[in-house]
Amino acid sequence: MTSISILEHTEARKAPAFQIYGMAWPYFAIFTAVVLSAIFLGKLPEGMVGAFPIMIILGAVFNLIGDKTPVISTFLGGGAIVAIFGSAALSTFGLLPEVTITTMTQFMKGGGFLDFYIASLITGSIMGMNRKLLIKAALRYLPVIVGGVAVSLAAVAVCGALTGYGAQKAVFFVAIPIMGGGMGAGAVPLAKIFGEGLATDPAAMLSVMVPAVALGNALAIICGGLLNRLGERCTSLSGNGRLMVMEQAGTDNQAAQESKDAEKREPLDLTRMGAGLLVATSFFALGSVLNYIFPAVHGYAWMILSVAVVKASGLLPQKFETCCYQWFQFVMNNLTGVLLVGIGIAYTNLNEVAAAFSPQYLLLVSVTVFGAIIGAGLMGRIVGFFAIEASITGGLCMANMGGTGDVAVLSAAKRMELMPFAQVSSRIGGAFMLILSSIIIQLWV
Repeated sequence: MTSISILEHTEARKAPAFQIYGMAWPYFAIFTAVVLSAIFLGKLPEGMVGAFPIMIILGAVFNLIGDKTPVISTFLGGGAIVAIFGSAALSTFGLLPEVTITTMTQFMKGGGFLDFYIASLITGSIMGMNRKLLIKAALRYLPVIVGGVAVSLAAVAVCGALTGYGAQKAVFFVAIPIMGGGMGAGAVPLAKIFGEGLATDPAAMLSVMVPAVALGNALAIICGGLLNRLGERCTSLSGNGRLMVMEQAGTDNQAAQESKDAEKREPLDLTRMGAGLLVATSFFALGSVLNYIFPAVHGYAWMILSVAVVKASGLLPQKFETCCYQWFQFVMNNLTGVLLVGIGIAYTNLNEVAAAFSPQYLLLVSVTVFGAIIGAGLMGRIVGFFAIEASITGGLCMANMGGTGDVAVLSAAKRMELMPFAQVSSRIGGAFMLILSSIIIQLWV
């Protein structure tokens, strides 16, 4: 054996280094020690240059803990939940210096990081979809989502009124956050929408919404497994992973292929990502302008509608759609942990979270998820879908926590081939909930 082949053989036998946030753990530990030293010596810089390193470190560590803890990773959303509640614990119990908490809070609330993240996420996720799949979804699949949302909200309103919780409170703080598409693009912008509409601090609202989203996600995963068992016993309700009743499986395969094609992008390019940043923030500015002209609809909703119209009509060249998608991928992969830590620090009060828990609250969460299952299943049958598949994609994939929730639900339901439709629920369905919320707040308050 030559020296070169011996070297290659030795390298191949080396175990891959354990990594955190894309770097070998010893380097991550060194940088963590540096940042912690700055914090406890009172020398952490103010603004985003100080907020970013500590929030990245906390997000990476909490995400690792959540993803490696069996019950949490399987039923409660994994690292996302640990990042939110772990960070909230640091703030609530004073485990970090007050000045550090203030720096992170100001970065989230006054620095505009929240709006920045949401603009990048919504613009890139919609621009990254296949145009044909987006249009097809609007024609037949969206009524299934609407059916699930309508039954869910109506059932929760009735339950809230009967139990004394309050119909409006149950819809605003339990049902809509659960059906809103997760945390970053769901509960957080919803809290801001309701905060403006109700003249209430969004942080107080989010403290009530966060446990609803977490519990709804856990229940959705469990229900995914139960619906799979129901499909095995009542075969007439199940397509065994095929959505359409009257068409051949090739239709769904075509949709799946279209979705895969939508995910294919040119190699990452730094200049393109910069252009994506400009387009995303420009759409956010457009939403603000339209909100100024038509104040009845929230700026987030106008931004979503604008992006969807531009995408469906093909007004932007493919090059710019690619730019938005690449920027979205960068933000989602690198800054989601920062956002979740910020939600925990700036928007989640554990005392208020604890006060929200009660048998009544758990009942409302259950009614929300079961209403989504029933409504989506019934509407699915009307438009020609199998009830089980419609309930899973149009119901449970609306009630879970976005992309990670989609994977967990479809895995539990043994229907991973439905991922294209689950993504429509998470992306377009979540956007629909923001638009609906901005309308409901005007009509009901």
